[in-house]
Amino acid sequence: QAQLVESGGGLVQAGGSLTLTCAASGIVNRIGAAAWYRQVPGKQRELVAAITRGDSTNYADSVKGRFTISRDNAMHLVYLKMNNLKAEDTAVYYCNVALWTPDAPDYRDYWGQGIQVTVSS
Repeated sequence: QAQLVESGGGLVQAGGSLTLTCAASGIVNRIGAAAWYRQVPGKQRELVAAITRGDSTNYADSVKGRFTISRDNAMHLVYLKMNNLKAEDTAVYYCNVALWTPDAPDYRDYWGQGIQVTVSS
């Protein structure tokens, strides 16, 4: 059974950096398009950054120039490097990755369990 596991969250001061990692575990053939979302209580989950299978990226305006999404296809990993963090970046971050597993004819969408990022001002 494939699943996504996030790591790298925690508490950081404003201006600091964190790198989130999303690891696809289980039997996975390939990872496809991937994205990071975030959610704060009482608000909708919002897209933070996305990367296509061809490595094209796009970012929310609020994180452009500060966050970088990347991937390691061989290791089935997706990263979110976050620099110059602000208090308003505080949220639960979720990775969303299309995985191709041996038991499926095509890619399927998977979500991680979420990881807390807290930025103190």
